[in-house]
Amino acid sequence: MSGRATRGPRAEDVLGRVTLVTGKEELLNERTVVAVRDAVRRHDAEAEISETQAAGLTLAELGEMSAPSLFSSTRCVVVRALENLPDESVDGLLEYAAAPADEVALVLVHGGGPKGSGVLAKLRKLAGVTEVKSEEMRASDFPGFVTEEVRHHGATIDKDAATFLVSAVGQDLRSLAAAADQLTNDYPDEALTVEKVRKYFGGRAEAKSFAVADAAFWGRRRVALEELRWAIDNGTAPVLVTSAFAGSARGVARYKAASRGMREADLAREVGVPPWKLRTIRDQSRGWTDRGIAHAVRAVAQADADIKGAASDAAYTLERLVLTVTGLRDAPAGD
Repeated sequence: MSGRATRGPRAEDVLGRVTLVTGKEELLNERTVVAVRDAVRRHDAEAEISETQAAGLTLAELGEMSAPSLFSSTRCVVVRALENLPDESVDGLLEYAAAPADEVALVLVHGGGPKGSGVLAKLRKLAGVTEVKSEEMRASDFPGFVTEEVRHHGATIDKDAATFLVSAVGQDLRSLAAAADQLTNDYPDEALTVEKVRKYFGGRAEAKSFAVADAAFWGRRRVALEELRWAIDNGTAPVLVTSAFAGSARGVARYKAASRGMREADLAREVGVPPWKLRTIRDQSRGWTDRGIAHAVRAVAQADADIKGAASDAAYTLERLVLTVTGLRDAPAGD
């Protein structure tokens, strides 16, 4: 089934009520705001829509919220950055929220954090207030977000594909939402698989992983650790990192085993890489002994097994791998 699933409240859920939007996920907060606006507009196409910042919310403006509009009897008022509400306006806002005007949908947006928490606590106790909270997402939550995004576009995506998309694009919700939109538009009425996702976004995840492995096999410990932290923070799957390490280890090992007396073109075929990559492997291999690369191959295999065996801390396993590999190289090319 194609098309986009509807999401959001009905007019009766927001008119005559206060919608309290809280949390640090800006995309999710903004979607709630848009959903309330859309509900009001569906109810009354001529509804008056307005916005203001809480920092400038005066008692006079609070009074105007419940007053009849010159343009429409139905209004949607959005107050942003509630955490910055002046102290002198708190009582007025609470008084309004205790008895909201019937034809007004008031949306209060709080960006998370401790500031303004006292006002939030009082608002939550009022019967006319509905809270929509965007919890700060954990790494394990992002594939589920992707799955829901795809579902809202009327399509499906398997679990591995959703995980791979997060690895490739990172943990920015706007980027993930845009990627889901692109994929569902380019593959209408088709289930999204790893192969389809890889076609569009695979290069990004692999590039992050190879940057870590490349720095490690050059012996650049500081750079490799920085690249690793950046990759992890942006949602790169640990198995992609160990896969890149395995590829680098195999390349150096094969080069050292086959390099004696062979032409470059033949050597590239033997190692299984294009000629330009062979030159990089050749330069890297100068800092590796046969014993060192053999240990590196075993270290990579162990790290890969640990991660696939559900290691409790994949980041620690990968950091240990970086330290091991850079330590095995005889002549580090900078720290």
